[in-house]
Amino acid sequence: MLTPPLSSGAERTDESAIHIGVLVPLTRPGWVEAGRHLLAGVELAVRDVNDAGGIVGRPLELIVRDTAADPQRATAAVDELAGLGVAALVGEYHSVVARAAAARADALGLPFLCASAVLDALTEQPTEWVARLAPPQSRGWQLYADFLLGAGHRRILLAAQASVYWAAGARILRDHLAPRGGTVIELDMGVLDPTAACDQLVEHRATALLLLVGFPEPAVSIVKSVRHDPRLAGILIGAPAGQPEFAEWTALLGDDGAAIPFLRYLPGRLSPLGVRVETALCERLAQAPSFVAFEGYDTIAVLAEVLRSHGADRARMAEAWPRVAVEGTRGQIQFTRTPGISVWQWAWAPIQVVDRDPAQPDRFRILHAG
Repeated sequence: MLTPPLSSGAERTDESAIHIGVLVPLTRPGWVEAGRHLLAGVELAVRDVNDAGGIVGRPLELIVRDTAADPQRATAAVDELAGLGVAALVGEYHSVVARAAAARADALGLPFLCASAVLDALTEQPTEWVARLAPPQSRGWQLYADFLLGAGHRRILLAAQASVYWAAGARILRDHLAPRGGTVIELDMGVLDPTAACDQLVEHRATALLLLVGFPEPAVSIVKSVRHDPRLAGILIGAPAGQPEFAEWTALLGDDGAAIPFLRYLPGRLSPLGVRVETALCERLAQAPSFVAFEGYDTIAVLAEVLRSHGADRARMAEAWPRVAVEGTRGQIQFTRTPGISVWQWAWAPIQVVDRDPAQPDRFRILHAG
């Protein structure tokens, strides 16, 4: 079972422990299932580190804060955790929330290892304090655009909501597809309802509709409308942000949720560590772990190595990012400076385009990889 998140600054902690702050969405409007998987991976890795003797005999201890997908709440949590003396921060799933947390961590001089958020501009200026495991949005979404082109899609509609994250995704797709003969048309789902979106698909003779919207709504309603519109029998629905990764997608959509390609950050084959972690996460979550759970595990694997080699001093930890070389669940993790990215970045995190098999929706089909 998952450890309940701690919610106040008054919890008792082990004075000999090294304290790590964890930011995760555990309540709505945050993506609760993603937060649950992320925390499961973090907690499992901490258990493994402590079972192996901790950090030079000192246990790791987590102080968990629920961001609820709220940037202001995340900023306040960073302030609180810094005051509680945590050595570093890990976690967060939502890109806009992670951006707020990264900015505050940078200002406070607090190391932050971001697990899952992909927004390229995680901080406005280059920082030494922040590192990231998830691949930048530009790399993943360009790969997704290449998949669309390879599958013969040239007229693509985006069902989009207003958000820094969705706007960045739309720009990446447009900039990558236009020089290669693709046409991208954006629909404002703050104005249109799902039925109107279906009409637009017909009018523009689009062959693909990409969901750049929140989950469960309006994503679920849009998928249902398209799937049950006889005019759109051949349309491809895509979800580059990864909504179909989680079991809740299938629970809400059933067969309608299959064959919708999305991005996930797993290799074709897990490392031996990854296989062992997968088994433990299955038991912990009572379901197959998502890639987000592996990201959670890897954040602690990296942080533990930094602590072993450089101690718990915040400045020395931040100086260690370019020296990291850790075997994670999904490959060798090393951080570099990547052009256009302001944080220390795992440059070659694995990326796949996958979908759920219509014949067996709990099985994923790898459609493209890079």
